[in-house]
Amino acid sequence: MPDADRTAIEGPADVAWAAFSSVAPWVLPDEQLAWQRPVAAERLAVAAELPELTRRRLLPPGTRIVRTARHLGLGVGIWYLGARRQGGVASRTDLAHRLRVGAERLGPTYIKLGQIISSGQGLFPPELVDEFALLRDRVPAERFAVIREVVEAELGRPLDEVFSHFERTPIAAASIAQAHAATLRTGEEVVVKVQRPSVGERVHADLKVMAWIAPFLIGRIPVAALANPPALVDLFAETITEELDFRLEADNMVEVARSYASLGQRGYVIPRPHPTLVTKRVLVMERFRGFAFDDVVGMHDAGIDTEAVVRTGMVGFLEGCMFNGIFHGDLHGGNLLVLPDGRTGLLDFGITGRLPEAQRLAFLRLLVGASMNDVTSQLAALRDLGALPPDADLAGIIVELGLDKPPVDPASLTAEQLTGEIQRIMKALLGYGARLPKPLMLFVKNLVFLDGAITTLAPDLDLFAEITQIAMYFTTQHGERIAAEVGLAADDWALDLSGVKATFGTEAEAAGSITHRELRERRQLIADRMEQRPRGSRRARLRRLVGRRRR
Repeated sequence: MPDADRTAIEGPADVAWAAFSSVAPWVLPDEQLAWQRPVAAERLAVAAELPELTRRRLLPPGTRIVRTARHLGLGVGIWYLGARRQGGVASRTDLAHRLRVGAERLGPTYIKLGQIISSGQGLFPPELVDEFALLRDRVPAERFAVIREVVEAELGRPLDEVFSHFERTPIAAASIAQAHAATLRTGEEVVVKVQRPSVGERVHADLKVMAWIAPFLIGRIPVAALANPPALVDLFAETITEELDFRLEADNMVEVARSYASLGQRGYVIPRPHPTLVTKRVLVMERFRGFAFDDVVGMHDAGIDTEAVVRTGMVGFLEGCMFNGIFHGDLHGGNLLVLPDGRTGLLDFGITGRLPEAQRLAFLRLLVGASMNDVTSQLAALRDLGALPPDADLAGIIVELGLDKPPVDPASLTAEQLTGEIQRIMKALLGYGARLPKPLMLFVKNLVFLDGAITTLAPDLDLFAEITQIAMYFTTQHGERIAAEVGLAADDWALDLSGVKATFGTEAEAAGSITHRELRERRQLIADRMEQRPRGSRRARLRRLVGRRRR
C-alpha cells in the first residue's frame, strides 16, 4: 500500500474528515446538511414498503402483467420451442438475447435488473452477463425538454438561474436516471444526475409483477443462476427502491467518504455532493476527470502503477466492509475513474452495502476465518450474516459438503464429476435453507469485479504473494482491532493459504505461486470441460429413454 494512501492529504477543511478531492469546488461542513435531515426516515420508509412490493399474490397484479407477458413470455416461448433443443451455449445465448430484448422493451426496472446481472461475472452464466452488458449502452436518453422540466420542478427555479451552461446531451443514460455535464452560475463544473419521470411508479408496479412471476421460474430457466428466483427478486427490490431517492445516494457518498477518511484510506476519492442542490430526483455533484478503468495504455503512459490501483481497490474495499460496515455496492468499470494522481474516483452510489454492527462483526469473522482456513468459523459467520438459518447444523453441513476433507482440484475432475459435485453442493445448501443476503451478494459481486480488474490491469500478479502482502497490511494496520473484535489473541491470527492453494491445483500448490493469467487459463479449462457435458448427458438420457421404449 503506497504511503500516500495512508496519510491525510492537505487541502480543503472537509478533506480532514472525508475522502474528497484536494481541489474543492465547494467545502462541505462536518455536520448534517438540510437535504440529509429526512434521510433516516426515508430509509425506514423504503424498507417498510418492501414486504408489500414483493408479497406473493395469488392473482397477477394489474395490467402491467399483460405487457410483461407479451415481451418476456413470447421471447421465452420462442426459445423453448426452438433453440432450447440445441442445448449448450447455443441455447443459453439465444435465451439471453431474448431476455435482453424483452428487458429493453419493458423499460427501467428490467433494464436495471439486467445491468446488475451484467456486472455479476461469475455469479451468472457468461452468456447472460455478455448479453445484458449491452443494456449499459442502449438506454435511450430522455428529451432535454423533459430533463429541464424535472430539474426546474425539483430546484424550484429556472434552469438558467442555477447553471450558466447545461449540456443537452447526457454523458451517461441509465435506466433510472441520466447524467449531464453542467457549469454552475458560480463557475464550478458539475455533473447533474436527473431521475426519469414516473420511474418510481413503474418500478413499484414492475416489482409486484416480478414477485408474482418468480415462483414459476424455480428450476425452469437455465440462466436463473441463483437457484431461488423469488429471493433474487427480494434482493433486487431492496436495491432498486433505495435508488429512487437521490438524497439517500448523496448521503451514501458522504458516509463512504467519511468511512475512508476515518481509516486513513486515501486511495479512493469520492465526489462531493452539492451542499444545497440535492433533492429526491436531482443530484448535483463535483465532476471528476481521469482515465477509464480499462485504459491501461493511457495510465501507463501517465506513469500510473496499475498494480497499485488494483491493490488499493482491494484493500480499500475490504477495509470499508470490515471496520465501518459500509461499501460501494456496484463496482464496475463505468463507476470507477482513475485520477491523474493514480487514486481511484468512485462514482454512482445508488447501490451501497450497509452492515449493522452484528453483521459487520460476522463479516469480519468470515474474512478472518477464510484467511486462517477455518471452515467452522466461516460457516458460523455465514449463519450470523443470515446466509444460513440460525439453527443450521454446522457440523452436519461440514460433513455433507465434504469440507472436513482436503480440497479437490476441480481441474482434475471429469465434466460429469464436476457437474455432479456442483449439483450435490447446491442441493445440500438449499436443503439447509441457504440464501444470499443483500450485503453478501453485493460483496461477492464486487469481489468478482475486482478479480476481473486484475485480468485487465495486472494479469501477471502473483496471487499468493499478493494475498500474503494484503494480509500483512491488515495485520500491521489493524491487527489489534481485528483480534479484539473476533475474540482472538493477537498472535493467534496466522495466515493459512493451504486450502486456497489446493483449490488452485497441485502444480500451483507445489510451486507456491500462480499468476492471475494462469488462473484464468485454469478457469477456462474447467468451463470448457463443463460445456462438454450437457450435450453428452442429453444423448445418454435419450439413449436410455429409447432403450426403455424398445423393451
